[in-house]
Amino acid sequence: MRRPRQGNKVTVQNFVLLLYLVGLFALSPVSSITVSSPAEIHASKGDTVILSCTFTSTSRPTSKMTVNWSYRPQSGGTPWTFFHFSSKAFPPQDGQFAGRIRWQGSPARGDASISLINATLNDNGTFTCAVRNPPDVHGSPTSHTVLTVSPKVPSIRFSDVAVLLAFILLPSALITLILIGRMLCPKKQHNQSKAYRSPIEVTEGEEYGVHPPGAKGKKATCCDLYLMDSEDEDEYYNLQKRPSMEEGHVESQC
Repeated sequence: MRRPRQGNKVTVQNFVLLLYLVGLFALSPVSSITVSSPAEIHASKGDTVILSCTFTSTSRPTSKMTVNWSYRPQSGGTPWTFFHFSSKAFPPQDGQFAGRIRWQGSPARGDASISLINATLNDNGTFTCAVRNPPDVHGSPTSHTVLTVSPKVPSIRFSDVAVLLAFILLPSALITLILIGRMLCPKKQHNQSKAYRSPIEVTEGEEYGVHPPGAKGKKATCCDLYLMDSEDEDEYYNLQKRPSMEEGHVESQC
């Protein structure tokens, strides 16, 4: 009588166990997580920069979920972690980002963002957001953002309104004031006979500085003196020097 082989029995049991394990893992869903953030962010010196980071997970976030932010300088080097979140935020207490990091995220909404206050030129580099949410262990748990901080551009600029006021309205207003002054103080008009009279010609009565009978002397006003030509000024001062024969000589009221 032949005995059954023990080796064949062990082989069949191992094969059945292997099929059971393969079926168990094949039927169980594979958990995964995806983290995303902007590829580049540009800011000016002194700005508050929002370092955005969002994630999607097949599992609901729990107290085991963690968020880590790391930084790698633009000049190169090894990245180092400066911010950690696990149930609560742990901002940096020393180093380059001390006192300048604020937690802006909300795990329930898939948000793991932070803000960088008072950005400087030394902050240029690559920021990496890493999210872990067990049992999600597959997928893309990290994302990178390159921050570029530029010197602040001066904010003082000439607007179109300022240019209009400086080059159009102001000259127009100045010309208007001059014209109004001319209208209020008209310039003394010369008659045609005086315009063409010879400098050595003397009319009757002017030789001795005597005015014609019945003529009343016109008193000069401040406005007349202000708008008086050089020729009028010479004539006026010559008349003042001549001996007056009558009481109707010109007197200034200024």
